[in-house]
Amino acid sequence: MDGLRSNDNKQNIDRHSRAEMGSFSERTILEFEDESLVSPVSLNRKNFSIEHSSSLGGGSQKLCYGNMKNRVFHSLKVVVFSAKINFLMPFGPLAILVSSLTGHHGWVFLLSLLGIIPLAERLGYATEQLACYTGATVGGLLNATFGNATELIISIYALRRGMIRVVQQSLLGSILSNMLLVLGCAFFAGGIVVSKREQVFSKASATVNSGLLLMAVMGLLFPAVLRSTHTELHSGKSELALSRFSSGIMLVAYAAYLVFQLKSDKNLYLPVTEEDTEESLDDEDAPEISMWESIIWLFILTIWISVLSEYLVNAIEGASVAMNIPVAFISVILLPIVGNAAEHAGAIMFAMKDKLDISLGVAIGSSTQISMFGIPFCVVIGWIMGCPMDLNFQLFETATLFITVIVVAFMLQDGTSNYLKGLMLILCYLIVAASFFVHVDPASVEDKT
Repeated sequence: MDGLRSNDNKQNIDRHSRAEMGSFSERTILEFEDESLVSPVSLNRKNFSIEHSSSLGGGSQKLCYGNMKNRVFHSLKVVVFSAKINFLMPFGPLAILVSSLTGHHGWVFLLSLLGIIPLAERLGYATEQLACYTGATVGGLLNATFGNATELIISIYALRRGMIRVVQQSLLGSILSNMLLVLGCAFFAGGIVVSKREQVFSKASATVNSGLLLMAVMGLLFPAVLRSTHTELHSGKSELALSRFSSGIMLVAYAAYLVFQLKSDKNLYLPVTEEDTEESLDDEDAPEISMWESIIWLFILTIWISVLSEYLVNAIEGASVAMNIPVAFISVILLPIVGNAAEHAGAIMFAMKDKLDISLGVAIGSSTQISMFGIPFCVVIGWIMGCPMDLNFQLFETATLFITVIVVAFMLQDGTSNYLKGLMLILCYLIVAASFFVHVDPASVEDKT
């Protein structure tokens, strides 16, 4: 009897253990099935992690290195080798080489001038790429700031050497170039391509910019009149004090303009030609490089422009003597054309695509920023450096700016454009260029004597 009971107990234990084993196997199968439903490759991942755990680290490192290498080559291809204008880039190193070997100021000036042109264009491109990630508000600010970075860098190097007239004339020339040459070429090209009708743009935006430009003319006019009429309270000091006070007021006005443009009344700057302009811009302006690549390229291009700007500024006076060209013509005409290369190409391209509001923002917006921010900023920087930079641009230059603002304001008052308006602005710029070619700068003559 005891033997039979022990056999029965063993059989019950075996059955119980088999049942537990079966339930466990069923649970594991169900768990694996559930896990496979959640993640179909989990079993493969487990096997892969067990079998290849030692080789995974090295493979990932190789993969990351390969991706980084590919990104670098892709970025170089897009930024350096994609634009046709980049064939001018070797002229920059060549200018440094010529300066070191011969010191011929004429050749150094020309080579530096040619070398800065593609850098200015690529700086604008990198800014546009970064604007794709930051949004319209910050992107507009970046475009306005880095679009004039070349002129400001050249101006700061000239201030360090005490070349106040070069700073004043180059900034004045940048305003004239944007308002007459860049805007004129945009109107002309857009009118030729869209010849069946007149192109339209926002009159409200143009009116605000014209008002700011007239305010800038006021800030430049009073110091010049004060000097020419000899009505200063303290000779040599009142003019400088008035310039610094007016510069502070102009900077406040520009800050208020930015707040107004970006925050208070955004509808004022909406394009009037197409309702789906923002969607079409989003489709066309897909970024080609990443945000960090854009930032790195901005840093590299700014440094390289700074290096070439130093050689350019140092060679201006020698180039004027070597090529028998007045310094005023070099400062007002040649330097701004280089600095506005990116704006020039962009404004024409957008006008040919019938997006005249963008062209107007590039040309007139850049002029507004230089007149209301760039010039007062240089006055403040000169104050910090101990350089007596003022707003007395002399009567000839101030009168030229005043007449230019009046002409452009009349061209923009009806909110339409055609190729005839563009041709008139281009011809006006040729008259200005010829005037500065035969102009003798009295301030420069006084400095030399």
